[in-house]
Amino acid sequence: MKVILKQEVHNLGKAGDIVNVAPGYGRNYLLPKSLAVAADAKSVNQIEHQKMMIAQEQEKTRREAMKMSDRIENISCTIRVEVGDQEKMYGSVTARDIEQALSDEGYSISKKCILLEEPIKELGVHSVGIKLHKEVVAKLKVWVVTK
Repeated sequence: MKVILKQEVHNLGKAGDIVNVAPGYGRNYLLPKSLAVAADAKSVNQIEHQKMMIAQEQEKTRREAMKMSDRIENISCTIRVEVGDQEKMYGSVTARDIEQALSDEGYSISKKCILLEEPIKELGVHSVGIKLHKEVVAKLKVWVVTK
């Protein structure tokens, strides 16, 4: 029996896949739980159309992320911090601080997208990754300077 999976099923496939299953498994488990639909000509065409639309939307999103990446890589972000004796920083620069600095420059980037392994604890120039899309990571120059 051929079915089209509506969602991922362990050891069978992911959403949108057309798979062959035993008739009893399809009829008694997959179809009643709405995990799949029977693969007839109409449903296959519908799934193919949905896949095409999703692929176009993902490509559009990726292109927009690439444009945003180019803009981010051409700017630098300056964060002013308090320092004590021997140029030691009080505290550290976190993803939230970088998010705020980008917001001040007109970029709306969530702190969840800022790839900062650990807080910045030294003055100077640091390169920080910003994940804009699952395939696109921009590098931002962050200047940490004294007030």
